[in-house]
Amino acid sequence: MEDTLIYHYQRPSSLIKKDASEELFLSKYSEVQKNTDAPCFFWGDVSQPFILARCLITLSNIVKSSFNLSPFQLAALKDPIVTAGNHRLRFEGFSHCAGVYARVDVLPDGLHGEFLENGTTNVDFNQPMITALGSIRPNEKIMLSVGEKEVGLYQEEKNVVERKVPLPVKWIKGLSTVQIYLSESEKRHCFNKIQTQQLFRGIPKGPVKSDYYLIIRGNKPMFSPVKSADAVCIGGLQRLRLLEPLLPYIDQMQVFPHSDMQSTTWQLYMGNIRFCFSLSRDSWRGFSGEGAVLDSLIDEVSDEWIDAMDKYAYANQAFNPSVFALQENISLEKTGNLTGRLAAMGLLGFDLDDNQFFYRRLPFKLNRIIGLNPRIRNADKLIAERKVEIVNKNEVRTEARVEGTGVHHTVIIDLEKERCTCEWFSKHQGERGPCKHVLAVKKLVNI
Repeated sequence: MEDTLIYHYQRPSSLIKKDASEELFLSKYSEVQKNTDAPCFFWGDVSQPFILARCLITLSNIVKSSFNLSPFQLAALKDPIVTAGNHRLRFEGFSHCAGVYARVDVLPDGLHGEFLENGTTNVDFNQPMITALGSIRPNEKIMLSVGEKEVGLYQEEKNVVERKVPLPVKWIKGLSTVQIYLSESEKRHCFNKIQTQQLFRGIPKGPVKSDYYLIIRGNKPMFSPVKSADAVCIGGLQRLRLLEPLLPYIDQMQVFPHSDMQSTTWQLYMGNIRFCFSLSRDSWRGFSGEGAVLDSLIDEVSDEWIDAMDKYAYANQAFNPSVFALQENISLEKTGNLTGRLAAMGLLGFDLDDNQFFYRRLPFKLNRIIGLNPRIRNADKLIAERKVEIVNKNEVRTEARVEGTGVHHTVIIDLEKERCTCEWFSKHQGERGPCKHVLAVKKLVNI
């Protein structure tokens, strides 16, 4: 399997300074070419350019970071993805190890301009661009263009050219898993600026090798190595330090733990800009390998539904499966798991404040996504080679034998519980998605 999707841009991204303005051009690329005469997705200015610049610098620092890779592997750094549409902009990215996800949302009241088209593209952030963003002062005006136009800001003429980058395959897989985890998270805490800064001062210095817990004593939040009732479990606590540059500018922070503590999400609020920051369960675990979407991929989504989805939705629009089904004359019974399946394919993101999925038009072909999950492919292979035998099946329990390498595994699916005698299940106990043997049985008996 390829590790990256190589993009060929029509021209490089650039930042051009002249007179009292500065123009920023973010080059776009898409495998899926659509008929449009719009020169770009968005053209206009932002109301908080200084805050946005700091958020984008932090996002870039997250993209450059890794908590389980060697310096050699870190040499191939990747850059963020931007989605424009529904009167808002979203910049997304992962750490190189894919264990940290971040998203900068610029909300409608923070933008003043025109959305000429909607879509999703890949964006370059190299050091000259970071330096230029870092030079933006609080009272300066910034014009921003996403697409094939340019944007405005600054004094003397200067041209900063960005490099063209490939999109990592693990990002595509990570995008789908993160959205599932976000949709299964609920707000637990809301802290003001002072509480947040006090909390972060309590992060231990140096590497943290054990789990820490977010607890409340009186009105004071703190991190503790000792678990207590209603505590939020955090693996790889030191990763939170990536947020420290933004703390002076926040109004508040909200904490959203996953229902099974498979992730924690920390959302910073700065006027009309939000910074969403998600941590995987442990620093060595990337979202791309969690397998949270595998159950949703058991049932395939037809090409007709995907085409209908593309006609129905536009970037950043809230996704309502019932409305979609009614508009496209699809039986409501067939859309029971539609949201999960579309999210599993990377077509949907999740907004914690709105508590709903939004549509993301991906810049790559959908058939590429289906082939990114080896456990699904291996399950199909087990079925094709007739290595799955159903021993017993009734309304509440299914028992099967699955042939492995020199051994037969027993799979038991009892209501919503599932077990397998393979090494994968013994090691992870279902926390990182089902094994290929459980998937094969589910696909065969259509559970």
